[in-house]
Amino acid sequence: MPKARLIDVSKCIACRACQVACKQWNELEAVTTRQRGTYENPPRLSAHTWIKVEFRERPNEWLFRAHTCMHCTNAGCEQVCPTGAISHQGEVVVIDQNWCVGCGYCVQACPFHVPDKDEIAGTARKCTFCIDRITNGLTPACAKTCPTGAIQFGERADMIAAAHDRVQTLVARDGYRGARVYGEHEMGGLHTIYVLTDAPEVFGLPEEPRLATATVGTQWLSGAITAGVIAILPFWLLFQRRNRIAAERESNQREV
Repeated sequence: MPKARLIDVSKCIACRACQVACKQWNELEAVTTRQRGTYENPPRLSAHTWIKVEFRERPNEWLFRAHTCMHCTNAGCEQVCPTGAISHQGEVVVIDQNWCVGCGYCVQACPFHVPDKDEIAGTARKCTFCIDRITNGLTPACAKTCPTGAIQFGERADMIAAAHDRVQTLVARDGYRGARVYGEHEMGGLHTIYVLTDAPEVFGLPEEPRLATATVGTQWLSGAITAGVIAILPFWLLFQRRNRIAAERESNQREV
């Protein structure tokens, strides 16, 4: 049975223990940042930051959401990868660093802005769902360390059921009329499921995420045309040179 991660934003206290645990387990280097007038740090997901707590301030409350890879069933990053470096291993979307050529198509195709190119290594990187842990019966580092239970891990069906139960409680007991489950059906079904207390866009999530392949498709076509021109150019130059030499010989013969 497929696994899933459940993130309940109503339980998140923005302690960022998930960020630290992810860095530690995956041996991700620290990122140098600067004060930008926000409590968020670092500013975005990157090749060296695979989960990040986002802060949103309202007049009477703070909204927190741990942002990370959704591990989509219909993963746009996988569909546009020209080398097959991105694939599903069960429910986990992984990037094979040995096959990635750093084209960046996955970065543009992801509707959640998750993959990022490591400029030093020249490859794209993102959350691995701690596949080395879950294949050995352990939970992802982020879920293991969460002190409030805001991040849970288990069978996807169980996580979805728990999410719906939690939404009912938030609506009936706590007055969150906009509470909902996010990720049950989006992109063919996500393996990072959210319990949201308001509309997705309030938390920086697309209401109806779609494959962002239009730009990538244009680039593929442009790349193919360029590659074709580069491949043909030497032969065209050789043909032109041969014709020029033949014309010069014919001209010399006429003069003689």
